[in-house]
Amino acid sequence: MKPSKPYRVFRTSALVVVVFALMAPLLWMIAASFKTNVDIYDTAKAFVFSPSLKNYETVLQQANYLQFIGNSLWVAFAATVLSLLLGVPAAYSMSRFNMKNSALVVLMARVIPGVSLLVPWYYVFSNLKLVGGFSVLILSHMFVSLPLIVYIMMGYFDGLPTELEEAALVDGLTHIGAFRRITLPLSVPGVATAGILSFIFSWNNFMFALVLSGSDTKTLPVAIFDFVGYASIDWGGLMAAATVVTLPIMLIALFVQKYVVSGLTAGATKG
Repeated sequence: MKPSKPYRVFRTSALVVVVFALMAPLLWMIAASFKTNVDIYDTAKAFVFSPSLKNYETVLQQANYLQFIGNSLWVAFAATVLSLLLGVPAAYSMSRFNMKNSALVVLMARVIPGVSLLVPWYYVFSNLKLVGGFSVLILSHMFVSLPLIVYIMMGYFDGLPTELEEAALVDGLTHIGAFRRITLPLSVPGVATAGILSFIFSWNNFMFALVLSGSDTKTLPVAIFDFVGYASIDWGGLMAAATVVTLPIMLIALFVQKYVVSGLTAGATKG
């Protein structure tokens, strides 16, 4: 049944309002990154101004942001790979062998706020002389990534038919062999989805890196605070740094959104 004209107008108007509300802060951030601090405070130059790349020069040259970009890439990549290596087999075991208690532990890890663990983590890792290194950052990011991957992959494995694995077991394969040769190749979309989401969460993680990183291991979200001083805020540099943090992950999300959606829904439609 074709929607009525008033409904179409309402739907289009609501969509425009929602998109504008979501995009306005991002567009303001990008525009402010090309302004001087004087222009940012001048309401007459909110839309018409002379763009400048000085803020980006400050970010990329004077503030060692290339190093911070490398730090973020390394931490996010390492945390994602290690979480996939541990989380995918764990999710398969919980799904196929009906390990409800283990699944409950994973769910609790997803529910517990990370901030409640920062103090004990800092105490333990500082005694182990690990605070300020990459290893503690990777481990802390895995606290978010690992339960997320297990949670996604459990639903994916639950949706896969077991007949192929049972046939492989009859042919002489072990459970590990059936997982490696049968189930894992079928699960590539789910693994890709879990890996992409894990990388995005790790890239954006601020809280753990703020407390556990050092001057040489800062990630981009933490490095942004270099532009916030006690007496003043370099708004132009801050917006340029925020743009450097935000745009890469937004481009990744834009290009892979099709695969993320298909991976999240494939497990619910198979079987």
